[in-house]
Amino acid sequence: MTELQLDGHTFEGFSIPTSNTTILMIKARHGILGCGYLSLTTAEKVGDALALVSGVKSFDDMLNARIGAFSAAAAARGVVSEMSGREALLKLV
Repeated sequence: MTELQLDGHTFEGFSIPTSNTTILMIKARHGILGCGYLSLTTAEKVGDALALVSGVKSFDDMLNARIGAFSAAAAARGVVSEMSGREALLKLV
């Protein structure tokens, strides 16, 4: 776990290596910013706020990437398409 600081808020970053890639996610108080490896279908099923970015290899990449997909719970917190991962995380605090 890596602690990340953004605009006075603390987030938890998780990096999980697999045989072929690395799964990345950053946890906010009310949701998760995740890489494309994560399942939006599951997040919807359980009611979690999840915003996804793809083509990322680091936490910095995640913060700068544009949101490609997000759950209804993330939308309810203000996440919209094409906002940056950083902007999405700040909606999930």
